[in-house]
Amino acid sequence: MAKEYRAKVFKSGNSVALRLPKALGLNDGDEMLLREEAGKFAFEPVPVARKKIDLTGIYGSIPDMKLLTDEDRIMEPRDLDWDGALLNRD
Repeated sequence: MAKEYRAKVFKSGNSVALRLPKALGLNDGDEMLLREEAGKFAFEPVPVARKKIDLTGIYGSIPDMKLLTDEDRIMEPRDLDWDGALLNRD
């Protein structure tokens, strides 16, 4: 069963605001997504974009590293069995 909390709407400038209980674990500045459906409201945290790893600083630190050419990227198709072992080509 879900927990229930009671909150009060109050006026804040020209808007109304909802004070949420600390027990929800929200932090100051957290962004929330609010949905209204048939007079009922639901909110959830805004999805955070996944961070990308920047590898540009690593490129110069490996002396023998060179970029792959288009020809280096082409691979011959291989026939494998169910265990991943290479099948004999006849």
